[in-house]
Amino acid sequence: MKSLRKPFRSANKGALKAAGVALASSFLIAGCFDGSSSSSDSDSSVNEQLFPADGKFEATIRRTTNGVPHVKADNLASVAFGAGYAQTQDNVCLLAEAIVKARSERAKYFGPGPGDINIINDFSYKAQKILSGAEEEYPNLSAETRAMIEGFTAGYNKYVNETAPGDLPSECRDQPWVKEITPVDLFAHYRIVGQYASGALFATGAVFVAVPDGESPLPTPVASVTGTEGKEQQNDLKRMVANAHIGASSQTDFQDIGLGSNAWGIGSNMSEQGKGALLANPHFPYTGHRRLYQVQLTVPGYLNTNGAGLLGTAIPLINFNENLAWSHTVTTSRRFTLYELTLKDGDDFTYVKDGVEKPITSETYQVEVNTGGPTPLVLEKTFYFSEYGPMLAADAVTGGALPAWGANGTAYTYRDANAGTEKLLDTWLQMSRASNLDEFQAVFENCGTTFWTNTTYADDQGNAYYIDSSSVPNLSGAALAVVDFKRAVNAGYNQLFNNGLTLLDGSKSRDDWVEGKCNGLVPFEQRPQMVRKDWVQNSNDSYWSTNPDQFLTGFSPLFGSEETPLNPRTRIGISMLQNPMDAGFADRAPAGQDGKFGAIDLIEVIYNNRTWYTDMFLAELRSRCTTIGATPVNLSAGGTRTVNTACDVLQSWDGVYDTDSIGAHVFRVFIANYREDFGTDLTVPFDAADPVATPSTPSASNAGTADDTMLIALADGLEALDSVNIAYDSPLGDVQYYQPTGGVPPGGTPTTLGNPFPWHGGDGSIDGAFNAIGVVTSPVAEDTVFPRIAPETISNTAGLSDQSGEGWQMARGTSWHFGLEFTEQGPVAYGLTSYSQSSDSDSTHFNDQSLRYSEEDYRQFWFDEADIEANLLANGEITITN
Repeated sequence: MKSLRKPFRSANKGALKAAGVALASSFLIAGCFDGSSSSSDSDSSVNEQLFPADGKFEATIRRTTNGVPHVKADNLASVAFGAGYAQTQDNVCLLAEAIVKARSERAKYFGPGPGDINIINDFSYKAQKILSGAEEEYPNLSAETRAMIEGFTAGYNKYVNETAPGDLPSECRDQPWVKEITPVDLFAHYRIVGQYASGALFATGAVFVAVPDGESPLPTPVASVTGTEGKEQQNDLKRMVANAHIGASSQTDFQDIGLGSNAWGIGSNMSEQGKGALLANPHFPYTGHRRLYQVQLTVPGYLNTNGAGLLGTAIPLINFNENLAWSHTVTTSRRFTLYELTLKDGDDFTYVKDGVEKPITSETYQVEVNTGGPTPLVLEKTFYFSEYGPMLAADAVTGGALPAWGANGTAYTYRDANAGTEKLLDTWLQMSRASNLDEFQAVFENCGTTFWTNTTYADDQGNAYYIDSSSVPNLSGAALAVVDFKRAVNAGYNQLFNNGLTLLDGSKSRDDWVEGKCNGLVPFEQRPQMVRKDWVQNSNDSYWSTNPDQFLTGFSPLFGSEETPLNPRTRIGISMLQNPMDAGFADRAPAGQDGKFGAIDLIEVIYNNRTWYTDMFLAELRSRCTTIGATPVNLSAGGTRTVNTACDVLQSWDGVYDTDSIGAHVFRVFIANYREDFGTDLTVPFDAADPVATPSTPSASNAGTADDTMLIALADGLEALDSVNIAYDSPLGDVQYYQPTGGVPPGGTPTTLGNPFPWHGGDGSIDGAFNAIGVVTSPVAEDTVFPRIAPETISNTAGLSDQSGEGWQMARGTSWHFGLEFTEQGPVAYGLTSYSQSSDSDSTHFNDQSLRYSEEDYRQFWFDEADIEANLLANGEITITN
């Protein structure tokens, strides 16, 4: 329902919203874009590259191996039309639910949800201007972005309109929320995507319960109810507030958004062809809206790019074209800042900045809630805003480290660097159209942003390039100096900073973002970046060790820390780059026999399934196993046990995490416990001059005895395996698997969907695996309300199920991934989408690539016309029009 705005809000903003609503309404009436509203550009030749002159979209979709669509059209809007249609064919339920979320209508269709999360989300997204902001921004979008959004929307709508509700996949069959959408709806979804690492972290309660101390954050029913029913309703609302407080405090690390990746850019000095090569290894969820979907888009003479994007994006995001390729990794940067406001004495709704009084404004929203009856419950709630953005319940967010609103004359708010998403598609379109490094860098020189990721790049000229291309607030030198000072003298402030919360002083304009060329974001020339001819890499660590031969230092602390320990994925990755002929425990060296990387070398770097902790500790653990023999080892919780049977398995383990490896899971439960002792047991401390090799070296104290720290960790881990009857000598693929589940609408009881697949790889943080995968305990698919079967897990095991014999049910990690090299004939790439193209369990392409991943059977990515034609599926070509 519409926002009920207080009269003191900006009239201009209201006018923009009205324009957006009018535009959205025109699409609702028309059903799909007719081309007329976007054909007024004075340069008709350029315009016809974007939109069809007659307003009729037409695209040819050709599907090749494993159902990958290659979409070709004469203009950008039409190629997006084909992409939208193909993606909807494969993932209609997920896309439809994403739009419900973006429109703040989850409670309307699915009820309050567990812990009232649907109501809390719906209200929070209204306060964060997800839909209303899309309405306001839409008229200002570039013609290119409008072409992509309008085309994709029309493709989605075509599929929905021509498919009977009863023929939809089981998750959304005959559901009223699968219906036509508007371009503004799709753009609102992009605003949620843009805020994954910022505003979305506060949408579980932090904004919902932000009211002055002593005031109630309860929403109010629009229609009052009396008597017993009224009392029950009030109790429900009170529970909702309690749930919102729980949700607000659930996030403790605001830099951890549950996503990770590896990416290598290989330059001419290290590539087989003397050109560039790229390893792309996103670690994303296997379920929900963050699934990556592969597609090739071709507009002759304008665009030809092959890649994968998050569901709903009208252009792929991790791409290659004829001349260059790139991948993304989630960055250590910060995408928002908190502000502490100094309140006027006796007035919780006025703050003072530079001696000037400023109002805390309010807006009131309504949300419909399906309670199972014929008439929805309509709730109304008021939210509050500073000049920076929504107010926050900082006491709930920080567990009481910061006070409640007004408790000591302060209040808290935040500014989100990704609150606006006008350039989201423009950035990736321009990257995809670039033909060399200068053109690629120009995208970021012109303030392009990838929102919450780094970019790692390689090209056919042999350049390897890295840049933190995320949205980072641009603070003045004075403001940064104050941040550094407070961190040095105030342990509490430093702890907040280390948890990802950058607290600034809202009483001084000194701490405002420096607007400059990029509207408050750090400009291109002040970003961490480097070009090399050997290699660059990132595995979600700080930029500073992109290549240890050239440390990057001296940047804003909002980009991340410098000269601090690296995660184990980074360490094993750099080690393989520095030692390309050293196979470690794997059966082949990272760069094969010639020390230079090609496309197959790079995909097999992922599949070699090496881990850093195995390289560091397996030999030492085996030695101590030999010493202890059958003598019992002390358990940390008391008691003793022998470890010799497991030690025998470790002695013969191949040292990698392949499906047929016997012993990998035994080492896993050991390292899951031993990593807790790194701080006290490792004797060589971290050395910033040698970040890959340090910290290291277990203490020799008590080595091989009952009090050996390493052997105690092994003994504790074995207790966990024994508790659920997991045999030590099981092949990893027997106890680690990918099992698709779900198959029901929101509120249903999920089922298993087909047989499980043995799964190779290991946990990136706990196992230290480069090919990082992991267990997910959420009862719903990522970012959605679709039920899934989720395990209850045992602590210090990397997600071992607490049910007998179940093992590890993997549901995130290596997703769409590939190795690519540039040759004289163009780009050559090999890889897979581990969970396959479609989320429809009845589709041929629901799990075909899952089998291939399980068997390490990567495929070639077809790019050239001849290869596409030669590898068409039977009946794999269609031409569609609107």
